[in-house]
Amino acid sequence: MYNVAVVTDEKCVAKKGCRLCIMYCPEADCILLDTKNMVAKVVTDICKGCELCKVVCDAAKHQAIEMLAMGADGKLLHKKGEAAGLGQAYAG
Repeated sequence: MYNVAVVTDEKCVAKKGCRLCIMYCPEADCILLDTKNMVAKVVTDICKGCELCKVVCDAAKHQAIEMLAMGADGKLLHKKGEAAGLGQAYAG
């Protein structure tokens, strides 16, 4: 289990010009702008769960990104308290 970023469309203000999560993400093409809906979209197959996008989104007071656990089957776990521990994805 590991964490990935998930954007809440209703809270995302990309349509107002915010692109902080896209700009600060260290993974190429991990967070893209959905030009149809004008919201940020995370490519969960690429996301490493570093939480940098969440940090910049929260700092801007938008709070549109949350970290959710990805199960071994590749499905997001949406229950409260199911997030992986910090660094769990990298534990050897």
